[in-house]
This record gives sequence, structure tokens and C-alpha cells, in this order.
Amino acid sequence: MKKILSLVALFMAVLTIQAQDFAKYYADLPADLPKIKQVQPVFIPETTVKITDFGGVGDGKTLNTEAIEKAIKSLVEQGGGHLVFPEGTWKTGPITLKSKIDLHLDKGATILFSEDKSLYVKEGSSGCVPCIKGSKVMNVTITGEGTIDGQGIYWRPVKKVKVTAKEWKEVTDMGGIVRDENDAKKAIWYPFNLNNGIPNIAATPEEQETMRKNHLINITDAINVMVQGVTLLNSPKFHLVPTRVKNLIIDGVTVKCPPTAQNGDAFDIGNTQTCLVVNCDIDCGDDGICMKGGVGEAGVKAGPNSDFLIRHNTVHHAHGGFVIGSEFCGGMNNLIVYDCDFQGTEVGLRFKSAPGRGGWCKNIYCMNIRMNKIIKEAIIYETGYADKGAVVSATANDDKSAFFPDFGNMAIWDVTVDGAKTAFKIEGLPGLPVHDINLDNVQFKNCQYGLLFKNAKNILMNSTVIQAKEKNQIDAASCNGITYNGIPLAK
Repeated sequence: MKKILSLVALFMAVLTIQAQDFAKYYADLPADLPKIKQVQPVFIPETTVKITDFGGVGDGKTLNTEAIEKAIKSLVEQGGGHLVFPEGTWKTGPITLKSKIDLHLDKGATILFSEDKSLYVKEGSSGCVPCIKGSKVMNVTITGEGTIDGQGIYWRPVKKVKVTAKEWKEVTDMGGIVRDENDAKKAIWYPFNLNNGIPNIAATPEEQETMRKNHLINITDAINVMVQGVTLLNSPKFHLVPTRVKNLIIDGVTVKCPPTAQNGDAFDIGNTQTCLVVNCDIDCGDDGICMKGGVGEAGVKAGPNSDFLIRHNTVHHAHGGFVIGSEFCGGMNNLIVYDCDFQGTEVGLRFKSAPGRGGWCKNIYCMNIRMNKIIKEAIIYETGYADKGAVVSATANDDKSAFFPDFGNMAIWDVTVDGAKTAFKIEGLPGLPVHDINLDNVQFKNCQYGLLFKNAKNILMNSTVIQAKEKNQIDAASCNGITYNGIPLAK
């Protein structure tokens, strides 16, 4: 009887988290969007089991990979259901999600991914598998109040210039290999030949680094996916990477990793149709909420990121709060970023790409956004993103095979910025102007620089305030149609 009551209580707890009214987020939008479909409880059966039913041990030491595989297999054979991780630390190797499965983490539960890199090596491949992966699945969720920890310190290189002396000592005390040790600007530590005896998976640190392709959660070619409530920590690479998904919900997810984490992106969402990202809190080492769209013809074939609502999210440290790029050949359509806070990010709104990696943009709206203490630019557009470089020269002709980035057709309004190095920067390439951007009621305060524009066309700013120490720098030879509160700055 006690066991039955326990299972009933367990199911009711899971059901409580599932029962959400997502339609309320679609009120007062500047454009019509198709509403997201709730993934649970509609699409996943009520069947509920615990990892302990399959021999799982939550002591932080015992490897639970086999127990998790058995539990998921059992649920699949029953038509799907909920695999619950109770309070404890559940160490494991890679997990493969199946259709109609919910991984549910109770409060106090941690799924801890093993530091043993050899567990992630994919036979016949030059890369490692993700910590949690799902491919060609339907109706999958990860829910609860627990934590998923990727132990990224055992995977990521560390650049000395990015960390404090204390942090540098902490990683070098782990063993590892340091390259360019006597050059403070170039010195880099690799988690190779570590003191704890974790086996290397390649002959050199650099080769091992090329194998670091294991995102914390990577779900591809899927329908009806939800990640809700959990905390994602210290991924070996990106934290949450949904790609080619139809109907995606990311709700109330917390992401934390060191601000110096190499490739420590929070969300990288690519070629996805109908998506809701709400109530998330992000503090990461690279881009925060990032839109991707594939490279080349493969990106075009996969289709655009379309019909997104990104609302009530906070991004702390990140290279960008909301980001498009650098690769988005599939395009971007109907994206609404609404009522978000960017607190101490390097950049607030970041749009970056280069020839060979770019696509088109249509109906992009950013509204009711608050930015404070932005380290670099509050808003930036780049069509020659320096980190990747232009693989095709930008020319004035319309060469569709070159995949030129077309940043335009965007509206930004009701935004406040309190503190930024630069208010608004555009760095277009010759022949690739950033164009048709409308700002309305945007307040830039306490900035070092105001407007820095090159290769920009039809930028309209109304009811906009710019408080900056330095004068605007508009390259008149490459800019036209720049208007600031009714005053032409470049005709």
C-alpha cells in the first residue's frame, strides 16, 4: 500500500509541473504567432518509474549508465512514461532519449556526467557524443527542479588571459598541459594528462580538443520537445542545442557556467519552427539565447528559425543576451523578443555573421528590454564577423550561392540601456549594408560612444535618446538614409 501511495504522490508531483498555461504568454504581441502545443500530459503516458527501481544508486560515485538505459527501455516497451530521479547525485555516462519519455529530476537530484572522456567517444567518429542526446524523436521532455551537471572543467581548455591568478592555479593544479606557458597573452591550459588518471582520448591536447563536440543536451530532428525547470551546469560545450525541432518549449531553465568557459553557450536553437523560451535565467561563458540556422545548402534545406516567442528571460554574463548568428543560412522569420533583462552581458542585442554563413531576416521584433552595465555594445550588427572571417568576398552583385548575411527588416522599441561602452554599432561590409532597422523609444544612457556606423542604410530612430561622451561616428561614404529623431545624419 505504501508503495502504491508513493507512486501516486510521485505521479501527481510530475503532473503538477506539466500542467501549464502557455497560451498566456502570447498576449499583447506585435505580430500573430502560432501558439505552442503543450507537450505534457497530452503526449506522454502516465506510467512513472524511479531510477532506483532499476538498480540506480545516487551516491555520486556509482555509475548509473546501465540502470538509466534499462529504465528507458522498460518505459519504451510500455509505450512511454516518466523516469524520476529522486534526491541524490546520479553519476552516469551518455544518455539517449527515446520518444514519449520524460526525464524528471526531483528537487535535490543531480544527474552528474562522468569525467571519464572515454565513455563519450563515438566509435568510427572523430567526435564525442552529447551528454544527453535524442534524434528523430517525438514527445520528449526533461523536467523538474533538479540539476544536470556536465563537469565541463574536465573538457574545456582555459585561456590564461581570461582568468584570475587563483583560477589559473586551480586548473593547473589538476595537472594538464600548458601551451605557450611563458606568454601571458597566449598561454592556454588543456585538460590532458590530468592528475586523477582520467584517460586521454587522443594523442595530443589539440587533437583531443577537436573531439569536444559533446553538448550537454542535443536534440535533433524532433517533434514536441520541452525542457522545463531544471538547472544546467558546466557543459563540456554548449548547454542546450535543439536543432530541426518542431514545437519546442524552454521554460524556467537556469544555466550556469564560468564566464570564462570556452564555447559555454546557453541556448543554441537552430532551424526550429514554433518555439517558446520563457522564464529562463542565464549566466554563461558565451552567447546567451542564440539563434542558429545552419551553414550552406544544408541550412537552407532545414528551413528557418520561425515563429519564436522569447519572453520574461534574464541574461547575466554572456557574449550576447539575444543573438542571431553567426551561421543562419536557413534564415530567420517571425522572432519576438519581449520583456527581457540583460544584466552585465558583453553585448545586449547581437547580430553577427559573414559571407558564406549568412541568411535572411524577416519580421524580427525586440521590445520592452532592459539593459544594465553592458560591457561592449548595447546593440551591434556585423556582416563581417571577425572570429569566423569571410569565406566569400562581399560584392555588390546578388550571388545567392555566397550566402551573404542580410540583416534587415527589424524593429526595436521600448528599450532602456543604463551603461554601455557603445550604444549602437553597425559594421557592415561593402556591398552588405545593414538595412531597414527601426528604433522607437530607445533610451541609451551613460555610454562612452553613441552611434558607430559603417555600411548602413535606412536606419530610422524615433523618440530615441543617446547620452554618450564621444560624438557619433557615421561613415557618410558608406551610409545613407540614417535619421535620428527627424534629423538626417546621412542622406
